[in-house]
Amino acid sequence: MRQALETEQKALEINLDDSIYGTLAEIGAGQEVARNFFKVGAAAGTIAKTMSAYDKVVSDEIYGPETNGRYVCESRLYKMLDHEWELIEGRLRSVRPVTNFFVFANTVATINYQRTIKGDGWLGIRFQSSPSSEPNDLVLHLRLLDNDTQLQQQAVGKLGVNMVYAVFRFQNDPETLILSLMDGLRRRVSIDMVRLNGRDFAGLDNRLLSLWLVKHSMSEVAMFGPDKRNVHPSEFLYKKHVLVVRASFRPLTLLEEDMIEKGFEQFWHEPEVDGDQSFTLTEITLGNLTENGPLDEQDFLDRTELLCALGQTVIISSCEQYQQLIAYFSDYRVQHLGLVLRAHRLSEFLAERYQQNAKGSLLAAFGEVFARGVRLYAYPSVLEDNITLMTTQNLPLPDGAKYLYQHLLDHRLIVDIEAFNHEVMNIFASDVLAGIRSGADGWETFVPMKVAAVVNDKALFVEK
Repeated sequence: MRQALETEQKALEINLDDSIYGTLAEIGAGQEVARNFFKVGAAAGTIAKTMSAYDKVVSDEIYGPETNGRYVCESRLYKMLDHEWELIEGRLRSVRPVTNFFVFANTVATINYQRTIKGDGWLGIRFQSSPSSEPNDLVLHLRLLDNDTQLQQQAVGKLGVNMVYAVFRFQNDPETLILSLMDGLRRRVSIDMVRLNGRDFAGLDNRLLSLWLVKHSMSEVAMFGPDKRNVHPSEFLYKKHVLVVRASFRPLTLLEEDMIEKGFEQFWHEPEVDGDQSFTLTEITLGNLTENGPLDEQDFLDRTELLCALGQTVIISSCEQYQQLIAYFSDYRVQHLGLVLRAHRLSEFLAERYQQNAKGSLLAAFGEVFARGVRLYAYPSVLEDNITLMTTQNLPLPDGAKYLYQHLLDHRLIVDIEAFNHEVMNIFASDVLAGIRSGADGWETFVPMKVAAVVNDKALFVEK
């Protein structure tokens, strides 16, 4: 088992490694990363330059302006990495031909006095594995969980050292590299987006990084786009209208395609929703991935391969409780949040909330979920007779929850998806999966044509 070193040990080990040399550029949370390298001694062996452009005018003169007016953002981080990398290569390559260069940069906002800003930031390191090689990039977004400015600054400093150490010590083990970023920082930070790109990681599927963040409890939520590139909601969901469709997608069937399409169509037409500012996200939970046994990374990649092929942005989450997911999106001021789920899952959820809070306040318990701007969309489920449909009107519920449930229906906090396709109601993903694995004929008729093509072309879901 790997032994996690203290921050000071990591910083000193890097300082004493004469093959590594670089720049540290920090905005917004002091120069805590550089300070860690300076205080342990021998920093002259590691640091070519430290930089801290706090004034916005100065920062714009160096790195260029941001069109959105924000400084704690992804584009600012990449501008910092690009600028500083060009400088160190141009100034020092001729005099240090056998040195591995790196540039570390961050742009961070710590908690403010009014506590209206919780603290978050973008951090990145551009680094070489050999002096003649093209550089790689490790980029991440973090949320600061300490409730004190100095503690948040200290956390940023630790994370920065962890990043520098990780990329030079764990290049051959990407999962350990990612996991080591949290050394000494559990319950102090959440890392909810990470990318690791470059020649040395050409064979690494970055979707696995999102999975590892959730698997190792580094974040409750991670996501990636149709291009399989890990993304962060702050970059495209801020103050937008968002619909989340939760299902297994193992594989994605015509029924699940109908859930997505009809759910979004109904959400888009809600009077309070701006359709042009709306997004659909497809969610797979960690619990669903482990429902049939240990976590299978290839199974995860196969499921998400189909979602990406259909142009979906994918969420992997540990938010088995809906209020966790709702709380996550509230930080990005999502205007309206819709959650699509099968009717039988809705019944299970409501019964669970009732049983957990039967002796307490049911109103408060359900209020955590049905916050302002949140609505659940129920897609019908087939009952055991394979004929009768379960909807919001015949949902089985504990007797004590029925009056509150009726209140939720009356105020349209729970609604049926109305224009569903009756012809796909008896399609079960488990049957399709069995057909794929057995090589039986006919399973293709139960999935979208593009899904069938991708499954066959890439041999997805085949037990290897």
